[in-house]
Amino acid sequence: MPARRTAQPLEPVFSRVAARTSAGNGAAALDVSKVVPLKFADQLYEDILSAIVDGKLPEGERLPSETELASAFGVSRPVVREALSRLRADGVVVSRRGSGSYVQRRPSREFLSLAPIGGIADLMRCFEFRIAVEGEAAALAATRRTEQDLLELEAALDELETAIVQQAVGTQADVRFHKAIAVASRNKLFHSTLMTLSNAIFEGISVARKLTLQASRRRLLTVQAEHRRVFEAIRNEDAAGARRAVRQHIENARARILSEATAPPQD
Repeated sequence: MPARRTAQPLEPVFSRVAARTSAGNGAAALDVSKVVPLKFADQLYEDILSAIVDGKLPEGERLPSETELASAFGVSRPVVREALSRLRADGVVVSRRGSGSYVQRRPSREFLSLAPIGGIADLMRCFEFRIAVEGEAAALAATRRTEQDLLELEAALDELETAIVQQAVGTQADVRFHKAIAVASRNKLFHSTLMTLSNAIFEGISVARKLTLQASRRRLLTVQAEHRRVFEAIRNEDAAGARRAVRQHIENARARILSEATAPPQD
C-alpha cells in the first residue's frame, strides 16, 4: 500500500494546475493530510467534495488531472477514477471529453456538518441502492397492498404532516412510510433488506430532512407531495406509477442534499 503523501509536495503539483486555469482557483487547497490508508476512493471522494463545499474548487473549476491527483495523494489512478466516477454519479462534477473534470454543483456546508464523517460516500451509495430496491418494492405494493397497508401508509403521512406543522425533523415518520411500502410488497426480502440497511437509511433520511427543515416551507411541502404521489399510486394499484414515484422521490432527495440551495427564495 503506497505511503501517504504530505501537504508539502502537493504545492508544485497544484501550482501547475493553477497556471493552466484562472487565478486563485484554490486547487492547491486540497488537503492530503485527511487521506488515510483505508477506502482510498471514499476518502479522496470526501476530500474533493470538502474542497468544493469550502469554495476552494468553485463551480466551473477544472479539477487536477487523474495523474496529478494520483501523484499528490499517493494512490493509483484506478482509485482516482473511482472517486471521480462517484462525484460524477452524484452530479457534483462533470467530465468534458478531452478537457477533464469540472465542478458542476456545490453542496451546502450544512450537508458536510450533518453527514457522518468518513461515511459520505457510503451515504450517497445507499441512496443509489434505495432507488433500485424501493422502486420495485413500491411496484409490488401497488398490486398486493391490503386495506391495512393503506391505513399504515396514511398514518405515516399524517405523522409527516404533523412534523411539518410542528417544524420537527420527522425522520421516524419518514422511515415508517418507506418501511410500510416494503411490508406491503408482501416479499419479506424487501423488508429484511431495508432492516439490514436501517442505520444507513435512517442516517440518509435524517440528513435529507434536516436540510429540508433548514430550507423553506415550500421545500417541505414539495417533499410531502412526493410522498403523497407514492401513496396515491399504491392506493390506485398503479404499479408503474408507484415505481416511478418512489424512484423520483429518492433521486430528488439525493439531489436536494447535494444542492447548495438549502435556503430557496422566500415563499
